[in-house]
Amino acid sequence: MTAKAAYNPPFTVTPAILRMVGEISEMVGRLSAQQENAALLRLRRANRIRTIQGSLAIEGNSLSEEQITAILEGKRVLAPLREIQEVRNALAAYDRLEQWSAHKETDLLAAHAMLTAGLIDESGRYRSGGVGVMAGSKVMHMAPPAKRVPLLIQDLLTWLEKAEHHPLIASSVFHYEFEFIHPFADGNGRMGRLWQTLILSAWNPVFIRIPVESLVYEHQQEYYQALRESTGQGQCAPFIEFMLSMIRGAVAEMDTPQVAPQVTPQVEKLLSILKKATDGGMAREELQNALGLKDRKSFRQLYLVPALQAGFIEMTLPDKPNSRLQRYRLASDQGVK
Repeated sequence: MTAKAAYNPPFTVTPAILRMVGEISEMVGRLSAQQENAALLRLRRANRIRTIQGSLAIEGNSLSEEQITAILEGKRVLAPLREIQEVRNALAAYDRLEQWSAHKETDLLAAHAMLTAGLIDESGRYRSGGVGVMAGSKVMHMAPPAKRVPLLIQDLLTWLEKAEHHPLIASSVFHYEFEFIHPFADGNGRMGRLWQTLILSAWNPVFIRIPVESLVYEHQQEYYQALRESTGQGQCAPFIEFMLSMIRGAVAEMDTPQVAPQVTPQVEKLLSILKKATDGGMAREELQNALGLKDRKSFRQLYLVPALQAGFIEMTLPDKPNSRLQRYRLASDQGVK
């Protein structure tokens, strides 16, 4: 009886793929040299929130970064209960990321159970029926029969454990193959993106604080198009190229001076004003006037949003980000002096 041949996902390593792997590796090397400090920890927290918001938004979750921050802090948020549960599940799953091994089936199932807790009946279990990927009323992809799923996933995990390809390539291949198999009744997209982040963070922990999912959300249609092109070609080079371009973009944002984990002059001015405010904070108009700014858009882009995303300041009404009663104050845990 002949031994079963090892499973090898079909894909082509193109010149574009090799070029992006080199570019990303160089930028990641620079980011890895950064010393962990209070500002970097705040940026990591803000980017974790961006990651979760982006990944869930792809699946239709409407909660904002501010609302997700409020949920993380245990505050009350006015939103659909299912969407709040999705956020809580994702926060728990990403917190466990560093404790899982990407090639272990038990960890894969545990992660799915955590991501879909309270949302579906088959949480933490492979699907028991057929499933198709839809685009409107059109079936774009019919996943393999349910009875084949356990073996297909075992083959994929075994390949991942033994793969000699660069983790940037292997993680993208895994992501595509996972979506092709579609092993669960729901949550496949969230799981595919979570597991790629896990694979990348095992290669370099810097990926724990790089919000790749947020950039994928901004290019959501291209994400689906890359999946379709790969399926049509019978090999996933188009998807690898797409994901590497997203990873390169997300890493580049972290690697540029204007988004480095430090206080910009504009944010420093904003913080200096809020340090003098009461615990009740200040309204947008008050802050803008105190800074002597007339352009509301510039104030938001250069002062308010960067300070919020870095975790230096917080909203007094995070569940109502557009409320006319909204005020801003120094974050309770921020340590800028």
